[in-house]
Amino acid sequence: MTFRLVLPRGRPAPLVVEVPHAGLKIPESLQGELDCEPRDVLRDADAYVDELFSNAHEVGATLLAAECSRYVVDLNRDEDDVDALTVPDRVTSPCRHGSTALCNHSPRGVIWRESTEGRKVLRAPLSLAAFEARLDRFYRPYHRALAQRLDELRGIFGFVILLSAHSMPAYGRGPDGTRVRRADVVPGTRGQSTAHPSLIAMLDAHFRNAGLSVRHDDPYRGGATTARWGRVRDGYHGMQIELSRALYMDEGSLHRKRDGMQWLSRLCHELVLELAAVDARDQLAP
Repeated sequence: MTFRLVLPRGRPAPLVVEVPHAGLKIPESLQGELDCEPRDVLRDADAYVDELFSNAHEVGATLLAAECSRYVVDLNRDEDDVDALTVPDRVTSPCRHGSTALCNHSPRGVIWRESTEGRKVLRAPLSLAAFEARLDRFYRPYHRALAQRLDELRGIFGFVILLSAHSMPAYGRGPDGTRVRRADVVPGTRGQSTAHPSLIAMLDAHFRNAGLSVRHDDPYRGGATTARWGRVRDGYHGMQIELSRALYMDEGSLHRKRDGMQWLSRLCHELVLELAAVDARDQLAP
């Protein structure tokens, strides 16, 4: 299996926690296509985030976590987020400006050809058949499982919350290229549009009350999954959170910080408890 779907223990809650980037596995069948070391895979993963939410099912939430590395497929990208240097034979729809050329030239679309540090990880461009095979085997089953569970819960409760959990380096680059420390937590809701305001406020208050700094949508606004499922009028509420890795791991050694993991795990579990207890009639009213 390329992902883990952990159903709730006991009565379900209208909450799905997904962790699309914590996986570390490189299937043997793809090892010849990729040039990466275990440290590369770990560094570019949202390492240990699935562990932070591992008890979500105990309080009614559903947990969906990827097993495979994002070097295999990036589950937080759209299927058409691919460029000609990655899949030269792929035919795409016209860009917004009318050209039929590929609009995206990112080396890290649904298929990564470079690491975040710019090192080549895809040995050679993929044929269209190889690209489709990756989507069929690793991408589409994950998103079918996610869609099925969200739709099931939406049908039961009239609404559902998707919490997409990620991690980020503690430091990034500012507009002028200088090193800038990021907030401890970055909620991504695409301009606070993909979830009810009360849910976004709950998320904000939860982390601020724990003494953490929070900055919305900067530098991450929420990826493809948040955009796809953040349909408030239809009863689907999507929120992405990025947690600073400095809170729970040593970014040099990539090892867990024992105390940090324990503290942040409790904080994440308390967040799941809050979200699982949301009442649509009282808390999600227009």
